[in-house]
Amino acid sequence: MTRRDLLKSAAWTASAVGLSRAADPPKPPNFVFFLIDDMGWKDVGFNGSSFFETPEIDKLAASGMRFTNAYAACPVCSPTRASIMTGKYPARLGIINFLPGKHTLPHSKMIAPVSKQFLPLEETTIAEELKAQGYVTAAIGKWHLGGPQYYPEKQGFDINVGGTDSGSPKSHYFPQWTGNPPIESTQGAYLADALTDAADDFIHNHAQTPFFLYLAHYGVHIPLEGRKDYVPHFEKTADPKNPQHHAVYAAMVKSIDDSVGRIVKRVTDEGLLPNTVFFFMSDNGGLASAEYKGQTPTSNAPLKAGKGFLYEGGIREPLCIVWPGVVKPGGVCNEPVISTDFYPTIAEMAGIKRVIGSPRDGLSLVPTLKNGTPPKRDALYWHYPHYSNQGGRPGAAVQSGGWKLIRWYEDDSVELYNLAGDPGENTNLAQRQPAKALELRTKLDAWLRTMRGDMPRNNPDYDEEKETEGLGAAIREQLKSGELPTPVRR
Repeated sequence: MTRRDLLKSAAWTASAVGLSRAADPPKPPNFVFFLIDDMGWKDVGFNGSSFFETPEIDKLAASGMRFTNAYAACPVCSPTRASIMTGKYPARLGIINFLPGKHTLPHSKMIAPVSKQFLPLEETTIAEELKAQGYVTAAIGKWHLGGPQYYPEKQGFDINVGGTDSGSPKSHYFPQWTGNPPIESTQGAYLADALTDAADDFIHNHAQTPFFLYLAHYGVHIPLEGRKDYVPHFEKTADPKNPQHHAVYAAMVKSIDDSVGRIVKRVTDEGLLPNTVFFFMSDNGGLASAEYKGQTPTSNAPLKAGKGFLYEGGIREPLCIVWPGVVKPGGVCNEPVISTDFYPTIAEMAGIKRVIGSPRDGLSLVPTLKNGTPPKRDALYWHYPHYSNQGGRPGAAVQSGGWKLIRWYEDDSVELYNLAGDPGENTNLAQRQPAKALELRTKLDAWLRTMRGDMPRNNPDYDEEKETEGLGAAIREQLKSGELPTPVRR
């Protein structure tokens, strides 16, 4: 008899003899947090992709609540990851770029401030919060929040598999990835599969203890390498007329989907499904505004731009939360939520009354999940004072009441969009709606003062003719043509 059969038999026997556990205290829920690297809002079926195949992810989303307006706290990875761990805005933490970051454009108009190079040990992470409550905690996959003294095992995780200061692997195949990440595997093994193996083992080995699994895949980040047995299928089904048609990237998405399916199955086989909460999220927008080896990996359309930009394509993410017995299957939330919200949400789900190191910037989504009550906040904010590798410009943004304003630091200009009717940010209403623009600009400036966010400064080596040096030819052409809008020079 298999382990799964034994579990089923025990459950049936308890029911048959009329045993009641009503008097037993409720068990703390387990948590599985899938964080995908660079997966765009449109890269999953539940957000409308017609090329990428994500049946397991879609099935997971259908069993809980999906969020149509979920945001990363930054258009690049490390700051968003820090916001998830701490529930705080990147600007408050001082982690305002991917690590280590760099001054991408030597002749640009401004020099970006230096981002803090680690998540300080003084910050209390959600893993530390849960560990104090008796949880076993595991970080499997990408960390990218500082060197060895700031690795996951220093930040509340009992187990760290593959998490370092690196933002991308040398390869998605073993032994090509040897050392980065530091995971030993078998010849030809695929990284997403190896990480899933480790996560599967973790759940099996700790099925009797409340656990928090943070499975942060290195996929679908470059280098673009799909499983060789998956790529041919997508080469046959790719349609060049579809903005999403990159076969290798599609194979990488499929491996992530496989991982989700395997982990849900393991939780189910261990008899833990009724008491396990799942989160599925990405750390920033899809890589839709830059080429990799001559091709653009994905498209976030109808959203504008992608990773590295403060437009919707750079910060809006696929998100679903599954909470069995609480969230009804098929739920949809259209209210804006952000990655800082996960910390207080998980803490409340775990029954933690007093959050260590309060206050946090995020809000608990428990009322939203239970009865659809929207988070009670005035606005969401972003501060990204950098030139991104993908062509993004330094700026800040605020979203409130369906309106979004972007302030560009180079010339202090603003763009205003009504996202309710224009999610693609095609029509800048700043000149037509000056009162609304001023209202949001005032909110944003006040927030920046509260955060004390480091600001870019003028570059003495600024040269308008040379300012895009360091960017790829494709991005330079998009900037020149206006396909990727930049502020009007004053």
